[in-house]
Amino acid sequence: MKEVILAKSAGFCFGVKRAVDTVYEQTGKKNVYTFGPIIHNEEVVKEKKGVFVINTMEELDDITEGTVIIRSHGVSSAVYEALQKKGVEIVDATCPFVLKIHNIVKQESANGKQIVIIGNEKHPEVEGIMGWSKTQVHVVDTAEKAQNLQLDPQREVCIVSQTTFNYNKFKDLVEIFCKKRYDNNVLNILNILNTICNATEERQREAKSIAGEVDTMLVVGGRHSSNTQKLFEICKKECGNTYYIQTPVDLDSEMFQCSSYVGITAGASTPNKIIEEVQEHVRIKF
Repeated sequence: MKEVILAKSAGFCFGVKRAVDTVYEQTGKKNVYTFGPIIHNEEVVKEKKGVFVINTMEELDDITEGTVIIRSHGVSSAVYEALQKKGVEIVDATCPFVLKIHNIVKQESANGKQIVIIGNEKHPEVEGIMGWSKTQVHVVDTAEKAQNLQLDPQREVCIVSQTTFNYNKFKDLVEIFCKKRYDNNVLNILNILNTICNATEERQREAKSIAGEVDTMLVVGGRHSSNTQKLFEICKKECGNTYYIQTPVDLDSEMFQCSSYVGITAGASTPNKIIEEVQEHVRIKF
């Protein structure tokens, strides 16, 4: 039997648990929809019987009645306004930490500031945040993009972050903006807001620490989960024998060859049931 260490921070964060509980409360009603998958975990989404997923504004056009749940990642103001015009019941399960960023971007852009989001522009959370700005938004997730970004030197800049972004990468990218400001006088005033949620920072720190101690590291989560992908990147740097899995089915004996000490962490959208099953499989079967 192998020694297994499970990260205390693994699994549902506050925002995800709140969103999933919200969906459970609505099941049993007629015509219940979520705008986009409620969270980025295929196993959880499969369980939501009787709840349908809307992925586009075009699909929304076909709905005339019912309840629409706004997912934990949030939506743009355009989507929210479209839902209000429909007259459907709106249940907002947006993570409160994401809502905070919506309000910041809305207010700061209305004050004329340039908005920079540090995050993945294809991620639904970032797409939603962009949709609350009154001015053009710039999204940056690499050093190259930060270096090449051209901003108006006469206007103030407000920098926010996707809640699940890698904290160390966030610091590195902010440093580039600060350097551009002082070295080249490119920017006027930088208003930097670290909007990465505390649960994300804690999960990343703990994962890094565990990965540095074990022979094999398992990162459990949905394939489309941004925060799980970042956990995998962090762990892989510390432990070359790191694997990204969704369920115990993905486990393979080759993962544990010459391994006696196994670490497990999981993304914010991974249910405890799956984490426990993975832990049990590692202890008993491998």
